[in-house]
Amino acid sequence: MAVVGVLALQGSFNEHIAALRRLGVKGVEIRKPEQLRTVTSLIIPGGESTTMAKLAEYHNLFPALREFVKLGKPVWGTCAGLIFLANKAIGQKTGGQDLVGGLDCTVHRNFFGSQIQSFEAELSVPQLASQEGGPETFRGVFIRAPAILEAGPEVQVLADYPVSSDRLLSFDSPTGDKTENAEEESKVIVAVRQGNILGTAFHPELTADTRWHSYFVKMSTEAGEEATLSSLVPAQVSTSQYQLTRSDLPIFQ
Repeated sequence: MAVVGVLALQGSFNEHIAALRRLGVKGVEIRKPEQLRTVTSLIIPGGESTTMAKLAEYHNLFPALREFVKLGKPVWGTCAGLIFLANKAIGQKTGGQDLVGGLDCTVHRNFFGSQIQSFEAELSVPQLASQEGGPETFRGVFIRAPAILEAGPEVQVLADYPVSSDRLLSFDSPTGDKTENAEEESKVIVAVRQGNILGTAFHPELTADTRWHSYFVKMSTEAGEEATLSSLVPAQVSTSQYQLTRSDLPIFQ
């Protein structure tokens, strides 16, 4: 059975564990660097990103989290977790905060406003529906939510959300360029994947729809299978060149 770590410093980690349980997957709370060695995938939940960053620094978690990402282990950040995983974050509090990084994007920390401006919206998620079935929309719960303003070429956009042109023009472009045609900038990105990293600006754990969790569990399973295969195949030899014969197979008793 797959075991998924959930960073349990602050925020909605219990809700993520409950969603995993509904899929028959065990989620374990992670609070210390050494606990990361017991899991092969990790969810960084939503919460208050500055508080989470201070707690992560207190527990000396940042080096271990960065190493976890660099090793190619699947990591999913929701809301505050998305901010953690971004290479760059703007709109931070005075003094800023540490980031784990790894996701080639620029995130605006509180793009959608304060707590009272939280909302729910139907998001178009064709890629999620193609893999997990169900409707081609997902009910996104946005609570003091961030948004991705820019994403690198290797980042796959899984969902976006329409915003007014005036809303986008209220922010300077992260690259310093001004948008000439505001109509072309009428959406912000709210869900992405880049290799082993998944990020959502909303809170799937606060809904009854477990498709995002199922999607992530499959990322974890695929990563585990690849690691197992690489350990079986000698270095410098491709899988197409390495074929087992009957005499090579182990005998189980």
